[in-house]
Amino acid sequence: MATFVLVPGGWHGSWSFEAVAPLLERAGHAVHALTLTGLRPDDDPVTVATANLDTHADDVLRLLDRAHVTSATLVGHSYGGMVIAAAADRADGRISRLVHLDAYVPRDGESCWSSTTERYREAFAAGAATTGYAVRPPDGGDPRRRPHPLASFLQTIRLTGRLAQVPRREFVYCSGWEDRTPFAELRTRLQADPEWQVHDLPTGHDAMHEAPEAVAALLLGEDIADEWLSSRRVE
Repeated sequence: MATFVLVPGGWHGSWSFEAVAPLLERAGHAVHALTLTGLRPDDDPVTVATANLDTHADDVLRLLDRAHVTSATLVGHSYGGMVIAAAADRADGRISRLVHLDAYVPRDGESCWSSTTERYREAFAAGAATTGYAVRPPDGGDPRRRPHPLASFLQTIRLTGRLAQVPRREFVYCSGWEDRTPFAELRTRLQADPEWQVHDLPTGHDAMHEAPEAVAALLLGEDIADEWLSSRRVE
């Protein structure tokens, strides 16, 4: 039995994995989906203003401690890739697998801000204009989204090298939004790195909603993912 820790992207909560988590549990695995500090409905303005990348990495580490997890698969979507990288570097060998689901894969000294495109930096800045500390969600999308702590987008990550000791590291590239994705160069970089396995999924960015069965299959390592990909290509 594996233990999956699911970390959402910007503006999202644990609900973003609501269609994937039951599929993993049905396969007999333990699943913990997180809502990060500053994105919970009852978080006050001070909590939102002070939450940063370190805070979010600590959210993951506290869960590992609380659930007594010693071998976890961390799954991070979008901004969540920053979080799982920071947490894995500090987890004292308790992470057996990292899955960056259309997510940032930072190197030491990088941030979400520095790793993304100018289009998203402009969106972050415009979204934080009202409060100065919280980035409002982009227009449209799920109404459960909440303003995201700006400090977490801006803080640079500090990696010691222990992240490279995680046995399995995977990147899932969602190719269904190639006109806007900030991850095209990242995919090229990781495809050239023998320590990474790169998967392509022909969905938009929110693959967990668009194709939960395919996402679950990729996480479970099942052939159904290949079958789903083949069927989409035929369509």
